[in-house]
Amino acid sequence: METPSFSPATKIAELVEQLGLAPEAKLVLAYSGGVDSQVLAVGLAEYAQSHPEFNYLLVHVHHGLSTNAALWAKHCETMATQYDLPIKVKTVKVEAGPRVSIEAAARDARYAVLTQELSAGDLLLTAHHQDDQLETLLLALKRGLGPKGLAAMGRVQVFAEHAYLVRPLLDVQRQEIEEYAKLHDIAHIEDESNQDNRFDRNFLRLDVIPALKARWPSIASTASRSAQLCAEQQSLIDEEVGARLPGMLVKMPNMARPVLDLRLLAQQSQLWRAQLLRGFIDSLGFAMPSSVQLKQLLFQLLAAKEDAKVEIRLKPMVLRRFRHHLYIDRYEASPKLMPIEIAINESASEGWLITENIKLELNRCDTGVRLRLPQANERVSIRFGASGSSRCHPHFRDKGRELKKLWQELAVPPWLRDQVPLIYFNDTLVAAAGYWVEKRYLASESEVGLIPISVRK
Repeated sequence: METPSFSPATKIAELVEQLGLAPEAKLVLAYSGGVDSQVLAVGLAEYAQSHPEFNYLLVHVHHGLSTNAALWAKHCETMATQYDLPIKVKTVKVEAGPRVSIEAAARDARYAVLTQELSAGDLLLTAHHQDDQLETLLLALKRGLGPKGLAAMGRVQVFAEHAYLVRPLLDVQRQEIEEYAKLHDIAHIEDESNQDNRFDRNFLRLDVIPALKARWPSIASTASRSAQLCAEQQSLIDEEVGARLPGMLVKMPNMARPVLDLRLLAQQSQLWRAQLLRGFIDSLGFAMPSSVQLKQLLFQLLAAKEDAKVEIRLKPMVLRRFRHHLYIDRYEASPKLMPIEIAINESASEGWLITENIKLELNRCDTGVRLRLPQANERVSIRFGASGSSRCHPHFRDKGRELKKLWQELAVPPWLRDQVPLIYFNDTLVAAAGYWVEKRYLASESEVGLIPISVRK
């Protein structure tokens, strides 16, 4: 038998050197115990012998989907002892919902626990190889994905915003890995579910890819090149979106997330509108809608009349249009915010009040627009929602106005108005946190007062 043309330890070393890993950083291997991860574990053990400056960890995720799952966990613990590498076995509960496959649910559960083991600058190693890349590319074609999906898997990717996901074996074929394991007599587990071609990946692995390789032996390698070209094209698109999108975002008062100016979006070409909306959704951390859904979203958002109420629920998000701005929030029932009574006096220091989705800071100072301190006979409370006919006289207006008209004047979206903390002294509305202080309750010059601040999560 020919000596395999790769060394897993060398593959790991190449990526660690490329990323300039800091001493004390941790290399975490997603360790299933299958032949691919077992070979990579051997490489990690070899690399660890000559690089004690780093920390190492094997993580085996016990999904409980097979009657052999406990035996596999035991096997992984035994092998970790032989390799002199620490290991953690994590038990997860996999729950697949409507339109979510068991494979996808298991993958999400697996990555969730792996994320818990990573700190800034750490590496997560997975044993994906060139044939896995071909499977991913074929699945992307089946789903009708664009360049981002066809880019498949990268050898190095940012993971969980602070660590890196690396795939040292991505340019190695499955056959080479199996030959390496046989040559070095590496024990590994065999997951019986890998022979079940009801799963899409197994169907490709067992029935489709062997036929493709029989006709075109180098298809895995050429498909990887196609994926790389798609990745480069997507990178250029992302770069241009990153240059254009910030100029279209607006920071609204008392909101942590920016909103998108739909007038500016409408000025873009049709193709760029879709790319920019994708970029905006992605920047907020939401899953990407399909191309069909995206077209429908753009039509509903841009074709609506100026005063039209547009609210589109697309789990896990809800998109709303208000005065040519697009607001995107997590789709969830509006919380019932209850009144809160608080004690503030001359000796009070700055305080924090947390409600379900409001952070309210009461900050004492003696400059700027401030609410005066309550008098001894004034009970202080925070309430949510008030009659639109209530009259208020904000500090910035010469005359008073109805609350409903004030919300319109300040461009506060209707669905957020009942979430604004309203400060009351006894039963008198004296301030709307983040917006105004009632004129006759202003602190006088040089007098210590309060600045109510509301920030939505």
